[in-house]
Amino acid sequence: QGKVPQVRFPEFKGAWEQKKMSDLLSEAKKRNEDLKYGKDEVLSVSGELGIVNQIEHLGRSYAGVSVHQYHVVEVGDIVYTKSPLKANPFGIIKLNKGKAGIVSTLYAVYKVNQQTAYGPFIDYYFSLDANTNRYLRPLVRKGAKNTLQVTNEEAIRAEIFAPAIPEQTRIASFFTVLDKKIAELKQKKNLLEQYKKGVTQKLFSQELRFKDDNGKEFPKWEKKKLGEIGTFQTSSVDKLYVEGEREVFLVNYMNVYKHENLNSETIKKLQVVTAKDSQIVSSDLKKGDILFTPSSETPSDIGHSVVIFEDLDNCVYSYHLMRFRPTTKIDLLYSHYFCNIPTVLNQFSKLATGSTRFTISVKSFSSIEISLPSQSEQIKIANFLSAIDDKINRTETQIQQTQQYK
Repeated sequence: QGKVPQVRFPEFKGAWEQKKMSDLLSEAKKRNEDLKYGKDEVLSVSGELGIVNQIEHLGRSYAGVSVHQYHVVEVGDIVYTKSPLKANPFGIIKLNKGKAGIVSTLYAVYKVNQQTAYGPFIDYYFSLDANTNRYLRPLVRKGAKNTLQVTNEEAIRAEIFAPAIPEQTRIASFFTVLDKKIAELKQKKNLLEQYKKGVTQKLFSQELRFKDDNGKEFPKWEKKKLGEIGTFQTSSVDKLYVEGEREVFLVNYMNVYKHENLNSETIKKLQVVTAKDSQIVSSDLKKGDILFTPSSETPSDIGHSVVIFEDLDNCVYSYHLMRFRPTTKIDLLYSHYFCNIPTVLNQFSKLATGSTRFTISVKSFSSIEISLPSQSEQIKIANFLSAIDDKINRTETQIQQTQQYK
């Protein structure tokens, strides 16, 4: 609708111009004929990560027998990947910000014309799927088996709107600052998660202990089997069951597998099914209940859990799940943490039976052994870990807000 962007740095005026990509880029034809780069320096192009070392990204090199005809990619070069992706059916265009290396002849490599273009601006321009698809769609022909047919020369024949180099540089620098902030926040979140993992291990192995409010040691932990401190109950409610007497909300396998927060508001988004009164009574959900996933395709994936923090009226759980209802008083928040420690999860894996799909019976669930601290120490542990979770969640919110702003 115009040649001036809606949001602009105030020091720049005038319209952007339609510029041919062939004026901004030129094909880089240098090959790896001297074998300067080996198979461990082959690069991959990722929609999310950009241009990265193939071994670091995929775990191995997929290079052919010889790499002497591979294209050389210097730092600052632009690479066009002629491979369809879900969001980019005509391929992607990325700037090499990392190390020099080589790519197969299926890629096109271009040098940036320093007189007309700033490489990072080109990279940010094509980081938008809409821009990439709109630019490439008229140029690319689809061949057999969805192959992309376009020559390296044809790929730079179309035009994009772009400002002069000073404004290109200003825009790219602005986004670089945002990317740096996002990277720092992701690093902060990763460090918090690693810290939580380490301290959780120490707390539940009792290597690290809290003291009570008077500075005295808490009582020794008691070894208990889950069957001694609560009861397990299966359900007969099937989402396909239609001959019921009452409509109810159904908590399904994936709701627990994804550790969704289940409360009186969120259950309204769950699937509605009909069930008999007897099924509703036996499959109800009360404050303190814990739902487990008792089956999976791999033993190590069994035992995902969700703690119910309030009575859920008119809500039942699927026959794909297992309900644990404590008969011994356990701190609610502590329940959320003790279910997810390695010593408990490893027991789930060892007790699973099956071949193509693994499952745990009520008897096996009941035999799971835990070490249970006093109620007061449970509260200390839960509050400590919850404070770390709050920091992780706040950091994740900052990441999302910064990404949305970008």
